[in-house]
Amino acid sequence: MFILEWIINNILTQAAIIIALIACLGLALQKKPLSDVLAGTMKTMFGFMILGAGSSILQGSLKYFGAVFNAAFDLGSAGGAVVASIEGINGQAMTDLGLGSEIAITLAGIFIVNIILARVTKFKYIFLTGQALLWESTLAVVFSWFLNLRGVPLIVLASVVGGCFATFMPAIAQPVMRKITGSDDIALGHFCTIGYMVTAGVAKLVGDDSKSAEDIKLPESLDFLNDTYLAVFTVMLPFFLITSIVAGPEACNAACKALGLGINVNYLVQSFLQCATFVIGLYVLMMGVRQLLDNIVPAFQGISMKLVPDSKPALDCPVLFPYAPNSVILGFVFTTIGSLIGMALSPLTGYLVIPGVMSNFFAGGTAGIFGNAMGGRRGLIIGCIVHGIFIMIIPALLTPMLAQIGFVNLTCTDVDTVFTGFFLYAVKGLLAMFGA
Repeated sequence: MFILEWIINNILTQAAIIIALIACLGLALQKKPLSDVLAGTMKTMFGFMILGAGSSILQGSLKYFGAVFNAAFDLGSAGGAVVASIEGINGQAMTDLGLGSEIAITLAGIFIVNIILARVTKFKYIFLTGQALLWESTLAVVFSWFLNLRGVPLIVLASVVGGCFATFMPAIAQPVMRKITGSDDIALGHFCTIGYMVTAGVAKLVGDDSKSAEDIKLPESLDFLNDTYLAVFTVMLPFFLITSIVAGPEACNAACKALGLGINVNYLVQSFLQCATFVIGLYVLMMGVRQLLDNIVPAFQGISMKLVPDSKPALDCPVLFPYAPNSVILGFVFTTIGSLIGMALSPLTGYLVIPGVMSNFFAGGTAGIFGNAMGGRRGLIIGCIVHGIFIMIIPALLTPMLAQIGFVNLTCTDVDTVFTGFFLYAVKGLLAMFGA
């Protein structure tokens, strides 16, 4: 009993160790050399720990921004400023709620359910975007925890729900994917699929696919937007500076003092540095994600392809960027415009939501590709503006549900994960109706 308690307290409660053991198992089952198994195991653990460090940096910057924003704009009944950041939710779920181990185990559980469904159904899609699976695992675990489930029941429910999304979302997008790639070799594994299909539907209705955005020559002055982190900094800096100017130096210094930050620099310089810290947090987090995926995906991939013949890999959205590079930039720009409109409309839901810039870049760029494929440049422009509004309003509707769990001033970005939250929240409502 002592040994079992020691394992539970020291191993099974450590998310980084859990996910490393999962990678170790996957590599061992593929009969990899011992050196490869050890290297893959340790690199997976390092990646998860780097991800956690990035989440902590990101949360610190978001706390500063939230405090200054609420001081600048007294929203009263609007509930305050809400930042669309699944990364922030992941970090808080692992630290404040202590759900790191459950998230790590559910990540593997989702993959297993995906393999089973791909094996027994006609939807032969293996979801290989570990980052997206991590965010889906986070939301599925958080809302299963909100259902008062713990331990194995929590992990089973979260794994089944996440596994269904991982199997069926690529299937929904595949008709448009075939048009984009000209083949049926790969699928899309990114939990923003509902938003992409909304964009594609709008583009089909209003556009003309004979006039492609790829025929447009973009000015060299926009080339910097191809660098994700420069694009994020460029978009976020006005939010930080304008908010600080409206709030004034006293409010900014008060926020610094409350968060334990130094106030020995000008308040605008502090805001500039906090914006840079936001980008650094994203950079560190994405480093961790890449390190994690570079090792966990190969551990899963060989097994899954053997278990599911004729399966198609569902890959992360950047795999589409070479097919339509102009559409990526235009999609980012017009999704950002739409998200600003959505931000202005979001107080109607009771919360003012601040756009998630990473989501605007990756999801917006991919939406641009979908819009261009279905409706050309006009379809792209209109479809992405609608997409930007959609990815602001839908997360805003989830905000009060997350607030009940304890996630204050945070909401999700990837709309498929938002619908995961809606689904599990509806389950809670049904259980309450039947007195369960």
